[in-house]
Amino acid sequence: MQGLDQPYRDLSCPIFPATARYLERLVSPQADSIHEQKQARLDELLRRAEAGGGAARIERQHAAGKLCARERIDLLLDPSSFVELDALAMHQCRDFGMEEQRIPGDGVVTGYGLIDGRTVFIYAQDFTVFGGSLSGAYARKICKVMDLAMENGAPIIGLNDSGGARIQEGVVSLGGYADIFLRNTLASGVVPQISAIMGPCAGGAVYSPAITDFIAMVEDSSYMFVTGPDVIKTVTHEEVDKESLGGASAHSRKSGVCHFATPDEPTCIALIRELLSFIPSNNVENAPERPTNDPWNRKNPELTAKVPSNPNKPYDIREVIEGVVDDNYFFEVHENYAQNIVVGFSRMDGQSVGIIANQPGHLAGCLDIEASIKGARFVRFCDAFNIPLLTLVDVPGFLPGTQQEWGGIIKHGAKLLYAFAEATVPKVTLITRKAYGGAYDVMNSKHIRADVNLAWPTAEIAVMGAEGAVNIIFRQQLKEAADPAQRRAELVAEYEETFNNPYKAAELGFIDRVIKPEDTRRELISSFRMLRNKRATNPPRKHGNIPL
Repeated sequence: MQGLDQPYRDLSCPIFPATARYLERLVSPQADSIHEQKQARLDELLRRAEAGGGAARIERQHAAGKLCARERIDLLLDPSSFVELDALAMHQCRDFGMEEQRIPGDGVVTGYGLIDGRTVFIYAQDFTVFGGSLSGAYARKICKVMDLAMENGAPIIGLNDSGGARIQEGVVSLGGYADIFLRNTLASGVVPQISAIMGPCAGGAVYSPAITDFIAMVEDSSYMFVTGPDVIKTVTHEEVDKESLGGASAHSRKSGVCHFATPDEPTCIALIRELLSFIPSNNVENAPERPTNDPWNRKNPELTAKVPSNPNKPYDIREVIEGVVDDNYFFEVHENYAQNIVVGFSRMDGQSVGIIANQPGHLAGCLDIEASIKGARFVRFCDAFNIPLLTLVDVPGFLPGTQQEWGGIIKHGAKLLYAFAEATVPKVTLITRKAYGGAYDVMNSKHIRADVNLAWPTAEIAVMGAEGAVNIIFRQQLKEAADPAQRRAELVAEYEETFNNPYKAAELGFIDRVIKPEDTRRELISSFRMLRNKRATNPPRKHGNIPL
């Protein structure tokens, strides 16, 4: 083994001539040049990938008030944590002169990184490259990070800014969308999926975000629609612009497609980071916990007067929520849509909880089609990701009217009922005032497996309000009474004495405890502490058939 301990530049070793020749090439000036050339080629390809569509297109993106794909990723992820995948991938299309237009990365930046130290997988569409249009190679890049996210139990975040399918690739592009849709569906309820719409999202491209758990949009610079204004004008003769048809305001207020409407991209990105702080990385983790200095048994004397003495007077249920949660902070979801119900995240005793509450300040807190859909969707998300549910009830019933009946309030209301009944996470309910009729059942009552049901002394649990009940029950007596008005008033008072309180339900065990409002935080946290190790399952089945 003579010569093995000599420096590499001493190539006199007679035993390994092949090794000696290799080492000679390795250290020769020519070899240095070859390695420099190869390194230079890699550097050039990476530079081209980072440049995207070039300086002019990047400038146009900025002029439109939009960031570029890599800038968005840098804002979203923890500093220096992004690891890019497939930076050198390029399309394989040879039609329509596309072989002369090949850019490394092909219009989408994909990879993984950290948000608050937690791994997430991400893709950001680059509008500066082919208008962000999707090719076969582009779709494969997205599918790769989605597969990795599923295998590693980490959230998927999509930053959307695309003109849609790449027409030059035809069915290859369409197939790419379907490959993504399939993965969205398989990932649903397994890992959180969040979509940010930061530019156009039209045609088939909208269905991927639609399957994800949360959609955030940027006002005045993003839009979503299946068919654009020009097609609508041709087919239906309606005149509408992109913003009115599918902008952030339209989808956050009218359609409910969008959960969050933000004024600019940095705000949108900050919102996504905050949203993730309430959500576990996958469906086998528990809800996140964060230390708090807010005493668990803090009293709230201000809540005693929160419910007006007049049962028909509105109040803002958010004030009740903020009064009892950690640090008085409530992260609302779907704020502008179906405002008669409020949903969102908070923390109690440091643990993330999902909150769903009737809003007496809008439509008296009635349940209608939109509120039922909004509530059901949120409840099912929380249940899928092991986030305990707190329900605050002040509901006079379902909203009456022909539009509601013809619009399918029966099946839509059943969605909320189904979601609560199906959920196996810890479920705590507090009735603050009205709980009338079928809406009492639907709003996480004891009968559909709520774990702990509490009520304030102001709670009213009955089939309906006193006036309506008296008119039905005592119809004949009122007809025969000498003074119908006086007799009605007496009967209403009697009915209110019997049913406009929580004590009949408490007698029957439908209410576990009647509590003082000032003790609400302590009572709720005590309940959630007791339920921390809850284990419940549903009957074995492929899946239920929720009334869609």
